[in-house]
Amino acid sequence: MSSAIDDVMDRAKAYRWKMGSLAPAADWLCLAAAPAFALMALLTGVLDGSSPDLLCSASRASPWSGMAVMYAFMSLFHTVPWLRLISGRQSQWRR
Repeated sequence: MSSAIDDVMDRAKAYRWKMGSLAPAADWLCLAAAPAFALMALLTGVLDGSSPDLLCSASRASPWSGMAVMYAFMSLFHTVPWLRLISGRQSQWRR
């Protein structure tokens, strides 16, 4: 039984080491979301062909509906890593 527990502990240590080595990449990767969504909002707003509007009733269309607005909100929601970087604070879970 002791060897089974030791094996599990060794695997847990290896997993923590592996994830620890990937953490800096994940920290920088999370910074890519906000600019990517902002670019998608811009491109969707500028290059929108409006072909789905032909199938839908335009009389009940809300100004808050549409892919460009959704991408803009997603970009806004993903600004937290940028705000942390600008303020110089580390994330709570990385202590």
